Amino acid sequence: MAKRIFSGAQPTGNLHLGNYLGALRNWVALQHEYESFFCVVDLHAITIPQDPAGLAAKTHEVARLYLAAGIDPAVSTIFVQSDVKEHAELAWVLNCVVRIGELERMTQFKDKAKKQRENVSAGLLTYPALMAADILLYQTDLVPVGQDQKQHLELTRDLAERFNRDFGETFRVPNAFIPKVGAKIQALDDPSKKMSKSDENENGRISLMDDADTIRRKFKRAVTDSGADVRFDAARPAVTNLLSIYQLLTGQTPEQIEAHFAGKGYAQLKGDLADAAIAFLQPYQERVRSISDEELSRILREGADKARAIAAETLRQVKERMGIVGA
Repeated sequence: MAKRIFSGAQPTGNLHLGNYLGALRNWVALQHEYESFFCVVDLHAITIPQDPAGLAAKTHEVARLYLAAGIDPAVSTIFVQSDVKEHAELAWVLNCVVRIGELERMTQFKDKAKKQRENVSAGLLTYPALMAADILLYQTDLVPVGQDQKQHLELTRDLAERFNRDFGETFRVPNAFIPKVGAKIQALDDPSKKMSKSDENENGRISLMDDADTIRRKFKRAVTDSGADVRFDAARPAVTNLLSIYQLLTGQTPEQIEAHFAGKGYAQLKGDLADAAIAFLQPYQERVRSISDEELSRILREGADKARAIAAETLRQVKERMGIVGA
């Protein structure tokens, strides 16, 4: 059996340049090496309140962004999580395998629970069990994840090993794929935190559908460090973040980039970076808009059918080994 990868994004907020450079770009490359499953994880999105119409629109938008990035439905399986009911069913089974203490220790849960206080849903607590179900349903070998999801993947591995020990060999134990470059793009307004689609300050990110004027304005407002030299320096995280984005967009080496900006200031860096981002995003946005509703529906329907066949077989084995039998 060919090795598989699985990954997905929530249809909330606006996918941004960090999502592309840290995730989507890697998915596009990996799809030619592995049997690939890329999901729009709408069930994860409802762990916090969502506007129904907005969620439906964002679900389709994210699928379009996948396709425009170069994820090929002839090579990869692209689908919406809720179209494959086995995700929710296996999540319940894993809720009965995972321990409360393991869920409460998840850093993301603790962070979000602080913000929501009394309004925390049970779904937010059990989010990692659903994520584990997403991955384990497809007998996944490799999961492209950011550093912020690595803890969840470790729990997924633990749950797979625990189930295999208690009920017999059933799941493959997945490994993380974390790219060496571009795994974590920092916010433009605060280089101590990652670029995030849930950040209330939109100036911290370059959204994939931002127009040219917005991109220039956001880069112009990006924070910088003290000093005037434009060079990679871990002690100057703001400038290094901007240079890292420039490197990922242009493909130039750090030496080439530092030579290009030698004797130039931050204004030149921000202007050139805006030019590079616009040059990349404008044709990308045209590809997004060129995907018709009919084509998108067909791709997602066919993807769900393929995903469902694999997921159903995994769930059948799970039920059989647990003694869950139908009529």
